[in-house]
Amino acid sequence: MNRKFTTNEVILSGLLLATGIILPMIFHMFSLTGPIALPMHIPVLMGGFLLPPQLALLLGITTPFVSSVMTGMPVFFPMAIIMSVELGTYGLTASLASKKFKLSPVLSLISSMAAGRIAAGLTVAFLVMMFGVNMNPFMFVKGAIITGLPGIIIQLIFIPSLVYAIEGYKRRKYMND
Repeated sequence: MNRKFTTNEVILSGLLLATGIILPMIFHMFSLTGPIALPMHIPVLMGGFLLPPQLALLLGITTPFVSSVMTGMPVFFPMAIIMSVELGTYGLTASLASKKFKLSPVLSLISSMAAGRIAAGLTVAFLVMMFGVNMNPFMFVKGAIITGLPGIIIQLIFIPSLVYAIEGYKRRKYMND
């Protein structure tokens, strides 16, 4: 598949990347930590609904790395690596689920969240085997879900609402054109 991306898709990718860097900084200013509120996940998941799968995957992979280099959050090793796999999986899965499989925003979101957590667990297992990282993959995923529950609830409410609003806007815009 040798598809070229539109200017709008590339610009939107850049805006979502910037949001993925700025939003965690804003949350930290109000003492809402990343592992609880999951602010970096929101723009990546939105990218899954708004971008083609390849760009959504790239957005998810690059956001934690760029944020780590620019802000020190997340710590590069091992967290930025784990998060890049997790968020890349989020973006890719949300895009495929919503565009190719035509799932509703809620089902696409839940599917991508599950796939991302599984990918994070597998990444932790890989880092344990290859680099001796002192983490338990099962406990990591369990802890991420329990600690991130407020962020997961925010995502389940905010993201489908925003997707429905954008879809409604697009329908109205195309009907008036």
